[in-house]
Amino acid sequence: MPVSNPMNEEPLFSLAHLTLINCTPAELVYVAARAGYDAVSPRFIPMNVPGEFAHSPLDPAQVQATKTALATTGLDVLDIELARITEDCDPRDFEPALELGGELGARHMIMSAWTPRRDDRNFILDTYAETCDLAAPYGLTVDLEFPSFSRLRTLDEVLDIVRAADRPNGGILVDTLYLHLSRVDLGELLHVPQEWLHFLHISDCLPGIADTREGMIQLARDARLYPGEGWIDFQGIIERCPPMNYSIELPNQSRVAELGYEEHARRCLDHARQTFGSARSKRRTPLANAA
Repeated sequence: MPVSNPMNEEPLFSLAHLTLINCTPAELVYVAARAGYDAVSPRFIPMNVPGEFAHSPLDPAQVQATKTALATTGLDVLDIELARITEDCDPRDFEPALELGGELGARHMIMSAWTPRRDDRNFILDTYAETCDLAAPYGLTVDLEFPSFSRLRTLDEVLDIVRAADRPNGGILVDTLYLHLSRVDLGELLHVPQEWLHFLHISDCLPGIADTREGMIQLARDARLYPGEGWIDFQGIIERCPPMNYSIELPNQSRVAELGYEEHARRCLDHARQTFGSARSKRRTPLANAA
């Protein structure tokens, strides 16, 4: 079934793969179902970072296991990840993941840029535009993210690329942690066309911003907090965004070690429902409808 969120429906809550990066996609589905999620956001293009699951998600056995898990649990696939723009990137390499995502009913694919140079805007633009074209037949948007330690680090930078690409399935992924780390003024969210905002990555953090790239990476990949535990102004974010679905990206290895996969995932969801349910009920209509 297509994943959607009309204004008169409750949002879907999805479990992002980075939250439980050790799990295979099939394991992620079963944990998410037991914890009460509506959907999952599996990583079909691995980054090969420490701790990431060992088996290829596109191996036929893993694909079948994922399909079986989805059929058994009835969960949706909200989005897939992670298409990285690197200096040797060929967008056609993403097509097997795009095809699988389309087959499983996903609606979005996350993309981010990791090229080393600052004068490569045209390369990033061309790669993004071509990926959008490849994703379109599978019914997928391509949502460009701005991790604070990547090549595109600000909302303005991803706005520039998506606007210049001018593709009907273009989009921007806002992650609440990266809004904080990149010091984005929440008023800037009002400059993003609503049709480019499809879902939101949510997690929390303590006040203060790491002053090194390594510090930001450690926080983003290993020490995020449950929504409502930290400093992030979720009310302000919700007021400035259209109704969206939520993907909980909340890696915290110490809590996984203490609580286990399922309980950590459940606490992520419980905090998100409490925090975002309250924020949605206080939404101010004029800001929510602003372009």
